[in-house]
This record gives sequence, structure tokens and C-alpha cells, in this order.
Amino acid sequence: MAQRYDASWKRTLYCGEPKLEHAGKEVVLNGWLRTRRDLGGIIFIELWDKTGVTQIVFNPELNAAAHEKAGSLRSEYVLAVKGILRKRPDGTENTELETGQVELVVSDFMVLSPSKLPPFELDNPNVTVNEDLRLKYRYLDLRQEQMQKNLTMRHEVSRYTRNFFGDNGFIEVETPMFTKSTPEGARDYLVPSRVNPGRFYALPQSPQLFKQLLMVSGCDRYIQIARCFRDEDLRADRQPEFTQIDLEMSFITEEDIMSMVETYLLTLYKTVLGADIPAPVPRLTWHEAMNLYGSDKPDLRIPMAMTDIAEVFAGGENPFAALIASGGAIKGLRLPGGAVLSRKEIADLESYAKESGAKGMANFQIKEGELKGPLVKFLDEARIAKLKEITELEDGDALFVMADSSWRRACEILGQVRLELGRSRGLVEDTWKFVWVTEFPLFEWDEEEGRFSAVHHPFTAPMDEDMEYIKSDPGRVRSRAYDIVINGNEVGGGSIRIHDPAMQESVFEALNFTPEAAKERFGFLLEGLSFGTPPHGGLALGLDRLVMLICGAKSIREVMAFPKNQKAQCLMTGAPSHVENKQLEDLSVSLIAPEA
Repeated sequence: MAQRYDASWKRTLYCGEPKLEHAGKEVVLNGWLRTRRDLGGIIFIELWDKTGVTQIVFNPELNAAAHEKAGSLRSEYVLAVKGILRKRPDGTENTELETGQVELVVSDFMVLSPSKLPPFELDNPNVTVNEDLRLKYRYLDLRQEQMQKNLTMRHEVSRYTRNFFGDNGFIEVETPMFTKSTPEGARDYLVPSRVNPGRFYALPQSPQLFKQLLMVSGCDRYIQIARCFRDEDLRADRQPEFTQIDLEMSFITEEDIMSMVETYLLTLYKTVLGADIPAPVPRLTWHEAMNLYGSDKPDLRIPMAMTDIAEVFAGGENPFAALIASGGAIKGLRLPGGAVLSRKEIADLESYAKESGAKGMANFQIKEGELKGPLVKFLDEARIAKLKEITELEDGDALFVMADSSWRRACEILGQVRLELGRSRGLVEDTWKFVWVTEFPLFEWDEEEGRFSAVHHPFTAPMDEDMEYIKSDPGRVRSRAYDIVINGNEVGGGSIRIHDPAMQESVFEALNFTPEAAKERFGFLLEGLSFGTPPHGGLALGLDRLVMLICGAKSIREVMAFPKNQKAQCLMTGAPSHVENKQLEDLSVSLIAPEA
């Protein structure tokens, strides 16, 4: 009969805990067999748990029976091991391990659970494993040291978050997972109701409407680590289900929210990483961010900014004069030391710009004091001097030029070139760069819908001084919105909300919502706001994205226990899957065959 796991086999130390001060003591370790080496009779294994590994020694001269049984052990077997810890012989210490000065000499052990041959090696840095295979066997993938560190870091961030906001007067309130579909933005995930045939719940894209109603209810300061769902195309920093650090505050201004979140983030980074982030975090308006960096989530680790060079080409005979006269934009991006770029490298950058939507991209280079490039022939000495002055061009530099009838498109395309140059030329500084981006446009034109849509959501408050344009020129209206950006990643965003019914009515009108349509979609919120609403606002931080940055991961899938792949599939469980017809009948749902 097999041995039974009882109290005598319970671990006295975790596998990452044995140190030199434990030498000479009898201990019990429980864990997984990570590696096995047979060196001419003596068998060494590394026993692993989430804390680390300890080297285990099976010596036939000290315990022949245990050594004989160890011959059948394989990778990922679960073991309980008893023995005496001893200092490793001189010269055999492993300085890369916390436990590298000691080893456990086995007196007895038992196999708690055997393992099949794993489909890939665990914690072997020399082996690249296909991500789909990792996701299919996620429970094995999570045994890897880095994945354990990521999960632990996520736990630490969540714990710190609850403590920080709790200490600052916030209360944690859970909001419903089954709610009303309010289609405005990404597609909803819908859940059919069995007891209400033909009707559907929606899984929340965010707790936005509920947290505003919590301000109506007098909660004053709300926090929730909230699960959210959006049916949208996936990428490295998107998943169909994700987690937000969601907060809302009453009787505040932008400064109150931004100050609170800034303090939270800087103290979080200090606590979990020991990183000292300079305060205050710099701020850019949306227009400044686009104009300087071509992005509303600028990566300030790249020490390059764009400049407006339209005045250099205004008037005269040059390819851009007519474009500038008609209101177009021309932007320049200086690359320090860029004169060394080869013709092929420049051609590759031009191709990259075209792939990003440009019709072309011009360039200049200064070599030995002389400005060179295909456009030089259109510039006299005064214009060349003006170009050098505006862009701060120096000998050895290159300048990339983007012209377009749309200022925003010119900024965005050259902004993509800036990011590519930063990556390819090794210009991305190894540091943390935080920035607030404020005063986003309230509306943007939706070509497909033929109307303005909300950049954030329809309850975002406009800047008071821009209200005069809300009917005559909606695209000119700025919002009281703000995003926090870390190293070129939008980590969080929020706004001051509308609490004035007349202002809300004006915003709905600009969005082409009839009163009936607004009531159908958001009636319960509008009704609540009519019962005395305090000025309020909030922000949501992407927990997955925040932890991804802190862990140095390249995808939020690396910091989620059981993520979906880029087709929104769980390869481990097989979700989404077909269901039985009886289940569909109970829900009054019928299926139609998808188009071929």
C-alpha cells in the first residue's frame, strides 16, 4: 500500500527558504522535481515551489534505499522529501540561487503525484515555446519562475491599491455584472435571459454609469477593482475580459483627481519597484502632445520632438507652397547624428511612413556644414537659415519632413516614424517617463455614422469656455478629460462628468441623440441625475496594463492567469464552445449559419 501524506510529511520550509543558518537541521520539503542529474551514482535533483529551488542529494553510500527509489523520478513529479541540510562542498556553491550555499541530503522521500512528460521544458531560457502551446497548458506555464513573479506582483499591486484608496477615504463597492446594453463605443458581450425571453443582459464595458449613480447616492469616494468586458479586436494590450482600478469622487475638480492618482502611482512604484519618479508629473494638452510627438500617448523616453516648419516653405516656388496656402501642415523631426543613415535606411523609413498612410516623406541631412537633400534646391539661404533655427539642426543631423492637408494626419504619421527611429536607433531611454495628457477633444467626426461621436463617453464635461461652440462648431470643443501615460502606454483615463441637465442636453444634441434615444439608452442614469447630483469625476486605470509595465512584460497576457489568445479563445478549456440545443431552447435562442 502506498504511503499516505500526513503531518509527518508536511513541509517545515518552503523550497526557496533553506539558508546556511539551517545547516545541520532536519527539514521536510514539498514541491515539484524541476531538474534531475545522475553523476556517476549520486543523483541530484532541484525541488521547486513558488519560492524557489533547493538542491536535493541522493547518495547511495548514505542511503541506498532512497537512492534506488530515486532512479524512477522524472520532471514535474510532486515529492515530499526528508533529510538533513548541509553546507555544500567548497567550490560547488551556486551564487545565482538564494539556497545555493546548502543542499539537502535525503533520508526518505515519497512521490505524492507522478507527472506525464510535460509538453515543453519549464524555466529553460534557451527554449522558445509557442504561445498557443503555453496557453493550452497554462497551468504548467504558470509554474515558470517569471510567471510566478508576475502573478505575485499583480497581487502586490492589487493589495497596495485597496490599502491606498481605503486610507484616503474611498469605499469599495461592487457593481453589477449583468446590466443594460448601452451601445456607445466597443461592442457589448450579450447574455440572453431565460426568464425574460427575447431580452438580453450586457456584460459591463466599465462601471461608468453605476459609479456616477454612486455619487448621486452620496458615497462621495468610490473604488473598485472591476472586471470589464469588451468585444473588440485583440492585440498585446487588449483582452475580451480585463480589470480596471475604477474610482470616482464628489465635490472635486480635475486637480483633486489628478493629484490623488499621481500620488497613488508614484508611491506604488516606490513600494513595489523602489523607483523614484520625479514629482510633479509633467502635463501636456492633447494639442501639445499631438503637435510635439504625434500621439495622445507620447513616449517621452525618446528624446526627439517634432516642429512646425510651414513658414520655411510658405510662398515661393516649392512643392509645399500650395499645400500651406490651403491650410495644410508640414512637420519636421530632427534625428541627432542621422546624417550617417544610408540610402537604404532612409528608403526603409520612407516605406514605413507610406505604410502608415503617408504619400511620401522628404528628408535633409547636414554633412560637413552643408545641407543636403532633394528639397534643398527650392530653398534660398534665408530659408535654409530659418529651417536650421526652427529645428535646431546641427552638423551630422538628419531632418525628416511630413506634409499633409490634415494637420492631425501629418502629426500622427511622423509620430509613428519617431517611434520607429527610437526603437531602431536605440534611442529609448531605460527609465520611467510619466505624463498627463489633458484637454482632449470632446467630439470626433465619425465618417461611417455621418455624425460626431464622443471621444470618451457622452457624460464627459466640456470646457466651460468652449460651450459657445457646441452647436456651431462641435469639433472645436475641448473636454475636461485627462489621461495618465507611462512610457508611451495609456494606463488610465478619466474626466469631470456632466452634472448639469442643460449641459447634458446640449451634448446629446451635438451627438445627434434625440431625447427619446437618450432616454432609451441612458434613461436610468438621467433619471438619477435629476435628483440632486454633486459635481463629480473619476478615472479608471488598466490594472493589467499597469502590472504589465511594472513587470517589464510585452503583453498583458503575461500578467493574467488564464488569458485568451488573439482570437478570443481559451485554448486550455476550449471556450468559446458549442452548447446543446436544449440550452438554446431554454433561452429562446436560435442560431443562423454564418456566411461562408
